[in-house]
Amino acid sequence: MCRNIQVLFNVEPAASAEEVRAAALQYVRKISGGRSPSRANAAAFEAAVTEIASSSERLLAALMTTAAPRSRAAEAARAKARTAQRYGD
Repeated sequence: MCRNIQVLFNVEPAASAEEVRAAALQYVRKISGGRSPSRANAAAFEAAVTEIASSSERLLAALMTTAAPRSRAAEAARAKARTAQRYGD
C-alpha cells in the first residue's frame, strides 16, 4: 500500500491538496491495517487523515532545496521503463 505514495516535494507542477490528502489516506490505511474503517472507527480514521494531510502540507511548505524540480512526466517515464524491464513489454 505505502509504496504507492508518490514523492510530493520538489516536483513540477507542485503537489495539490488532493495529492497530499491521498498520500495521507494511504498512510492511515497502512498503519490501521484496513482499507476502510468500520462505522465505529470512521470518525477517528477521518480525523487522522485530515491531521496527517495538514502536517504534510506544512512540511512541504517548510522544506527548501537548491535542486531543480523534478518533472512528473520524466518520473512517470522512468517508472514505466523500470516496469517494462522488470516485467517485460
